[in-house]
Amino acid sequence: MTIPHNQLRKAVQGFTLLELVVAIGIFAIMAAMAYSGLNNVLIARQQTDAHSEQLQNVQTAMVWLARDIEQIVDRGVRSEYGEDVQPVVGNDFQGYLIELTRGGWRNPANHARSHLQRVAYAVRDEQLVRAYWRVLDRAEDSKAVENILADGIKGLEIRYLDADNDWHTSWPANRQGNNAVAQVPRAIEVTLDTKQYGKLKRLFRVVV
Repeated sequence: MTIPHNQLRKAVQGFTLLELVVAIGIFAIMAAMAYSGLNNVLIARQQTDAHSEQLQNVQTAMVWLARDIEQIVDRGVRSEYGEDVQPVVGNDFQGYLIELTRGGWRNPANHARSHLQRVAYAVRDEQLVRAYWRVLDRAEDSKAVENILADGIKGLEIRYLDADNDWHTSWPANRQGNNAVAQVPRAIEVTLDTKQYGKLKRLFRVVV
């Protein structure tokens, strides 16, 4: 087969400038479309990961709340100021929304300490904070160990159910001066106000 002379000459000469410009333009458009699609996928992946992480943190916070509340024990403590404090204290007590004594503190290393633990919760800078003390009866130098459980927390609302099935927003419910009746609520309702999921409400039974 013989190639015509004009076609052979054009093949030898290569593409014209106009053809190169058109080819580069088409390649640039396809590259922009591909980058835009890839960028959208990466943004969606980041949003999904952030959503999943926040959901996991909120679920973890609820698990900690459940473990602490459902293992409440009727054991008061002594504060760093030498005052007697009830087993459960709520309504912004010393900077915490709730403070309680719980059992079941694991001790795999067999340290010389109680299996009971004093814990507290607070919301600071849109973060849910869990605090605990290494001792029950605190001295002046006893400091709380604080851990952040979840971000994006707008507030924490707590209600207490007494023996007469009445709800209270603070505890102890029967307070006279600085003294209160030594009493543990029958149940505690927790409402976690989150930025992403709204208000999440859980009811925990207290078994003493």
